[in-house]
Amino acid sequence: MDPISQGTVGAAFAQSTANKNNIIKIGIIGFLAGLAPDLDVFIRSSTDPMLSLEYHRQFTHSLFFIPFGALIVTLVIFPLVKKSLSLKTVYVASFFGYTTHGLLDACTSYGTLLFWPFSNERVTWNNISVVDPIFTIPVLVLVATAIITRKLLFSFFAIGWMTFYLLLGFVQYERAFLVANDLANSRGHTPERLTLKPSFGNLILWKSIYQYEENFHVDAIRTALSSTWCLGESIRMFDYQYHLPNLDIDSQQRKDIERFRWFSQDYLGFDDDKNLVTDVRYSMIPNQIAPMWGLVIDVKRGMKEHAIWWTSRGLEQSQLSLFKDMLSGKNCINNQR
Repeated sequence: MDPISQGTVGAAFAQSTANKNNIIKIGIIGFLAGLAPDLDVFIRSSTDPMLSLEYHRQFTHSLFFIPFGALIVTLVIFPLVKKSLSLKTVYVASFFGYTTHGLLDACTSYGTLLFWPFSNERVTWNNISVVDPIFTIPVLVLVATAIITRKLLFSFFAIGWMTFYLLLGFVQYERAFLVANDLANSRGHTPERLTLKPSFGNLILWKSIYQYEENFHVDAIRTALSSTWCLGESIRMFDYQYHLPNLDIDSQQRKDIERFRWFSQDYLGFDDDKNLVTDVRYSMIPNQIAPMWGLVIDVKRGMKEHAIWWTSRGLEQSQLSLFKDMLSGKNCINNQR
């Protein structure tokens, strides 16, 4: 998730180990420990666009790295607070703060190597968006209140709110899953696989992506008091022979595509206009295919040259209006559930 969420969640859990005399320092330690795993963003290459994708949310986010990550945070912070806090106290706060990061990231759809080095599976529980103010702001307010009043009760209120919201995300996921299956069946489709992810900042509007035969079908599912669907688009699955028949099998670009396939959990499409291999999971509008990122492929590039990384994260006013309409249920079709 975003840095503010990660730091605040880390602070809340660390504060649960504090007392009223050290709650401020413990909260700060937890906040920093909650941010620490994302230092992996500095692992990058100016020539290899896939390197940062491979290493972000990798070993620093693994459950098995938590004791070592917490130790590194402790060794950095302890010299600054050793006059007022014991080494054990700093390590425990760092441990609690660091632990929350990978688990919270696994709740999103981006993918987290939670069980590295024993598994390269990108864990995605899909029960919260990568950015969700409805989740974060109450936690931030409660953590700040705990610091101001020096009362740990507010830290536990923050943990309670997080738990409730994340569990609600699982409930909403299951509701959206049933509706998405109904939509597929109404088209005469039996999905070979189906993925759902909440749209930005809420648990009401979900993006549904399912595979049927050689196509991905993308729609929006709205799960409020009643359930509706907002019909979307479809795209042919990426296929070398169909989209890039002239790309050399031993080229670096081909290897980059395979690395991107792993990152995107094999939800690859292709944009003919941009010659772009896309990640179908992500778009600014949940019932659209318009990609947020991908790899530009040029079959004329050298055998050892990498593909070019491409991103587009802008949101036009018309798109924002469309998103608001879908969130409120406009232009969506009622479902019986």
